[in-house]
Amino acid sequence: MLTDSISIGIPGVQLAPGDHVCAFYPSMAQRDEILIPYLSEGLEVGDKCIAVVDSSGPESVLAALGAEVDLAPCLSRQQLDVQRSEETYLRGGGFSTEAMLDFWDGTIGGAMAGGFGFARAVGEMTWALRQLPGVEELVGYESRLNKFLPRYPQVILCLYALDSFSGEVLVDVLKTHPKVLIGGMVLDNPYYLEPDEFLAKRH
Repeated sequence: MLTDSISIGIPGVQLAPGDHVCAFYPSMAQRDEILIPYLSEGLEVGDKCIAVVDSSGPESVLAALGAEVDLAPCLSRQQLDVQRSEETYLRGGGFSTEAMLDFWDGTIGGAMAGGFGFARAVGEMTWALRQLPGVEELVGYESRLNKFLPRYPQVILCLYALDSFSGEVLVDVLKTHPKVLIGGMVLDNPYYLEPDEFLAKRH
């Protein structure tokens, strides 16, 4: 089902198909105040939901979701997919932009081929704080993701722990997301740069 607006589980907050949003949060509790409603709302309306978590395991996300939604039918029809960053962003012991774009393409494309009409994805980005090969590609990857968004009916939400990332990284994160979720509101981001412009400036 294609709609012009997608409720993300926060009262009054809507997204549109193709949105790429960064959400800043100060604590794990506030991470879950964004993450759990976003996923439970998607499960309720029949979206394919893909979550990649880093600072807690999938089990805690499933437990929190299970308090909101009957997960058995969602899991049996493969509507919900919760993975660890080690299985996705850091598969193979480091980060690769191409490999991660291939992951999203395979996962979301596969969901569309399997009969889902819409996908909502979310990634917790603290994996990029580790000293591992490729993590310096983070903001280049975020910029490239904007070219991937129009390929499918989908939204992608990127979760950033405010106190963990440097100001320099957060400024680049702002430049690579057309929308920002902060303080319970989604705002059009005046600092956003189109991928070609952002990547050219970085080089």
